[in-house]
Amino acid sequence: MEKLFKLKEHGTDVRTEISAGITTFMTMAYILVVNAGMLSETGSVSYGAMYISTALSAVVGTLLMAFLANLPLGLASGMGLNAFFVYTVCFTYGFTYANALVFVLMDGIIFIVLSVTGLRKAIFEAIPDCVRKAIPAGIGLFIAFIGMQNSGLVIPSPATGVTMASMNLLGDATWASIMPLFVFLCGVMLIAIMSKRNVKGAIIWGILGSTVLYYVFGLTIPGFYDGFFSSMSLNPIAAFGEFFDQAFLTVFREGFDFSTYLASHSSASLVLNFCTTALAFCLVDMFDTMGTLYGACARGDMLTEKGEVPNMNQAMLADAIATCTGAVCGTSTVTTFVESSAGVGEGGRTGMTSLVVAGCFAIALFLSPVAMLVPGCAAAAALVYVGILMISCVREINWTDPAVSVPAFMTMGMMVYTYSISYGIAFGVLSSLLINLFTGKAKDIKIGTWVIGVLFLAMFLLTH
Repeated sequence: MEKLFKLKEHGTDVRTEISAGITTFMTMAYILVVNAGMLSETGSVSYGAMYISTALSAVVGTLLMAFLANLPLGLASGMGLNAFFVYTVCFTYGFTYANALVFVLMDGIIFIVLSVTGLRKAIFEAIPDCVRKAIPAGIGLFIAFIGMQNSGLVIPSPATGVTMASMNLLGDATWASIMPLFVFLCGVMLIAIMSKRNVKGAIIWGILGSTVLYYVFGLTIPGFYDGFFSSMSLNPIAAFGEFFDQAFLTVFREGFDFSTYLASHSSASLVLNFCTTALAFCLVDMFDTMGTLYGACARGDMLTEKGEVPNMNQAMLADAIATCTGAVCGTSTVTTFVESSAGVGEGGRTGMTSLVVAGCFAIALFLSPVAMLVPGCAAAAALVYVGILMISCVREINWTDPAVSVPAFMTMGMMVYTYSISYGIAFGVLSSLLINLFTGKAKDIKIGTWVIGVLFLAMFLLTH
């Protein structure tokens, strides 16, 4: 381990790295349940298949980070990007699950090219700073909104669009309908309380605690367990079979067949949506990765004398290759997890921490029967809490300057109001362009910003 990861040079040892790796895994493990549940909503893949896909891509991505960059960071299917995959690309745009994997693959390929050529800096700077800062917050609100709906607490309303589900036991509500809502709210509070008390892995413990509560309360509902045990499977190998049948290599088998989309859209719409969607995937992935790398390394005092992330190019390349791997495995964009900061806080300083994280995900591959027992209301609690964590970046936005606050708000608001991350980015970029153009700051607008703005404008005018 010393020769491989240079532990002494980084001021750490094997025991510390193992402890840090386990800590990081515990903070990341919720993604196995949440991502599997979210992507299985497409109806094209099962929960078991997506569980294996999520775990396997996390193993590969984290190993890449360990051996290419020697950094203590874990990778897995990113929150926000998975929501974009399902609710925007599939449900809003009308692409199939396999088509959406093509966008993920393109994201990875573009990311590799940008990392190898160094163009990522130009792309990064082409997005207005206020929009960059607002993107994580907008995604956080979007994820929390999805969690509220998945829990059943927020439901459709003909009059107002959405409303809260009834809890009136004297009216049309029953204990059977209220119980999942109660479990969901308990789950959010449980995660918050444990996080406040600095419990490691608060999110996964919150999911597990909510799951136990759900099945305990099930005993009070007549017929709750009817047929339950007959439908259970304790065979972890079954999920592997589903994975190879439904997810693995689907991007190549079915992904490039856009006939379903073209049945109700024009070829021009396909071309524009292809470009803008791939761009949105790449932008969110790149901003997320760069922010996580800087944040995690800064917490561990690992930045170089110039304030840069050590082995930055290798880390970005590992993330990009992991995204391509995720597409091949059948899952949404694989990215560096901000939860890695927990392991860094425990003293993780090298790729050995990542190696331990990958090992834990490898063990988790065989726990799919346990994961399938997690109810939707328990996973929804994790979605809401992760969304809350992502909103913290709004404090960096200058809300007193309209040239900053309006694009930032449009970015965040339109993600939620239109159920689309790419629409939010588009409105943010376009509003920033217009405000700067008509306030005498046209010379400050970068060429790359104009190009991205024109692409998004064409998307609105020609495809929607």
